[in-house]
Amino acid sequence: MEFINHFITNIDWAEIWQAGQETLMMLAGSLVFTLVLGLPLGVLLFLTSKRQLLDQSKVYSTLSFMVNLFRSIPFVILLILLIPFTSLIVGSPLGVAGAIPPLVVGATPFFARLVETALREVDRGIIEATQSMGASTKQIVFGALLPEALPGILAAITVTAITLVSYAAITGVIGGGGLGDLAIRFGYHRFRNDVLGVTVILLLILVQILQMVGDRLVTHFSRK
Repeated sequence: MEFINHFITNIDWAEIWQAGQETLMMLAGSLVFTLVLGLPLGVLLFLTSKRQLLDQSKVYSTLSFMVNLFRSIPFVILLILLIPFTSLIVGSPLGVAGAIPPLVVGATPFFARLVETALREVDRGIIEATQSMGASTKQIVFGALLPEALPGILAAITVTAITLVSYAAITGVIGGGGLGDLAIRFGYHRFRNDVLGVTVILLLILVQILQMVGDRLVTHFSRK
């Protein structure tokens, strides 16, 4: 134990605990908003694409362009560009609340594209069968498309959650709080490698937990 303590002399476990809680709050808050915004956007992308239920090439092209535009901007740059917007929405770009808006803006297009891909993997025969029974577009989406694509959507949520963990760490560049902020301010800037090491290990553990839970959910619902 003394050997381990020798290498973590700069660790303040109270600060680590607080930073960990902030990271979880950022992850939970941004993931909820990303799902609320990204799922319908992904469904709309699918429905308006070529040969689908609401085939609208202009609508699809516009939505696809916007999604690709935001996906192509590196998150650290997007984070800085959104400072005025974040300040307008929550009053400050700092802290947990200030980190959530850019996290949502950065992750929503990513998740929407994954949802679109998951829906494209649904057997077209299922859609045609429900159409032949006189089902409306709403009934097809909620009664056939989403249930059949559920394993793929759960996998998309898992990937998005892991992406948000890395994004949340990046928000530390502008004082977003959480483990990323702790690693940058107290680890990198003060040359405390033990602080950096502990934060990286905690982030790795969080990612592994998210992946394990996501994999189990995908496996469970794939069997049904």
